[in-house]
Amino acid sequence: MIIPAYNRVATLSRAIDSVLAQRYGASEVIVVDDGSSDATSEVAKMYPEVTLLRQKNMGVSAARNNGVMMASSEWIAFLDSDDIWHPHKLEKQVAFHRQHPHLNISYTDEQWVRNGTPVNLPQKFTKSHENLYERSLEQCIIAPSSVIMRKDLFDAAGGFDESLEVCEDYDLWLRLLCEHEFGLINEKLITKYGGHDDQLSTKFWGMDRFRVRSLENLHVNYPHDARIQQTLLSKYERLLHGARKHGRLEAAYHYQNRLNTLQK
Repeated sequence: MIIPAYNRVATLSRAIDSVLAQRYGASEVIVVDDGSSDATSEVAKMYPEVTLLRQKNMGVSAARNNGVMMASSEWIAFLDSDDIWHPHKLEKQVAFHRQHPHLNISYTDEQWVRNGTPVNLPQKFTKSHENLYERSLEQCIIAPSSVIMRKDLFDAAGGFDESLEVCEDYDLWLRLLCEHEFGLINEKLITKYGGHDDQLSTKFWGMDRFRVRSLENLHVNYPHDARIQQTLLSKYERLLHGARKHGRLEAAYHYQNRLNTLQK
């Protein structure tokens, strides 16, 4: 399993401890320090069970991809360094895949904690098999920390897109959902912590800008999928409205052109 970490000296031990506490032990634990300027690597070195890979700051996608390249297991899993796994997480997913050997990837439900307080998931993030692909076109429903998958499936998909600073998980899951069925263990088996200042999801304005880049690539590969086209139109309109509202004239011109081209 792979834990990407950038300046996470405050949370990395919590994440690693949750992996080492699994009822079904991970065969390998790889921490990828993405060019941290704090003592993140020193935390990882405290654990003899952990293999540490240090790289220059290249982003979370490159960290995960390089961790997968280093992995020797047939199955891989991910854990963000500010999240934790619950003790039965791996055990239940391994049992699930033994019962459903045709499935090569699965994810779980999740608990959210914001500023130290548990919160309910918004309805749009509800875990369900129903219309998973269609719902995933709008936003990322599947948390990377909840996923296990076959390494050869990850390799065949090309891994995470390293050109995307954020929404790289949205992008990979969509590419896989076009061709593969995801299994769901509908139990809260991870906790996602939020509210801290260095979250990638709060670093960039207009997150749909990155989702649009992913959808545009998907549209090239699946030009006749009306669901992709409709989602693109909706997101172009939303980004155009936001750009005009905030006086981002260059962005407004860009999305107006994109909208006009797609409508033709």
